Amino acid sequence: MTDILIVEDNKEIGNLLRDFLKAEGYTVQLVESGEEALACFSAEIIRLLVLDIMLPGIDGFAVCSKIREQYNTPIIVVSAKVGKEDKINGLLLGADDYIEKPYDIDILLAKIKGVFKRSYNSDKLIDGNIMLDRIQARAYCNDMELSLTSKEYNLLLLMVENKGRTLKKEWIFNNIWGFDSFSEPQTLTVHIKWLREKIEEDPKNPKRLLTVWGVGYRFE
Repeated sequence: MTDILIVEDNKEIGNLLRDFLKAEGYTVQLVESGEEALACFSAEIIRLLVLDIMLPGIDGFAVCSKIREQYNTPIIVVSAKVGKEDKINGLLLGADDYIEKPYDIDILLAKIKGVFKRSYNSDKLIDGNIMLDRIQARAYCNDMELSLTSKEYNLLLLMVENKGRTLKKEWIFNNIWGFDSFSEPQTLTVHIKWLREKIEEDPKNPKRLLTVWGVGYRFE
């Protein structure tokens, strides 16, 4: 998981922003193209995207649009394109904010902190009869605490946070067990089965944790 992905083709600006955000305690990745940004989203969880518009290859508007097709990740556009139409276009494509270059780093940081506070600081995540306590790392179904291993809890949290999205098996496995895990990918199937036994009324006919054949799983 990465807190902030910066997409900036100006190396000097990108490196300065990356180092500043790292000093603030965030985990940060820096890429220089839209193609690299989309690859990062396919590989792991990104919590916030700081996106330049004028990029080689796929421009920032196209990246914003493609991200919004699949992810709810907050997006802050940071661009030298300051025309009214550019700002409107960015916001209509799904950006949460649009900041003009050159920008005051303290203002950008305040906006980033605001995004994290609004999007991620809720202690509890509730969906229907399921409630997850992020602070205590506990899960409840129909007000009864579930007996979950840490992997089961993290898997359920990942699925609920991405409700309605079809998640590829490889993407889920890499985020829960890691790229360098010695576990077999089949362990994901086993953990899905165990979770169904704990949250579904009829585990053999699941209504919440669904299989998307040939792709992965989706939480409804």
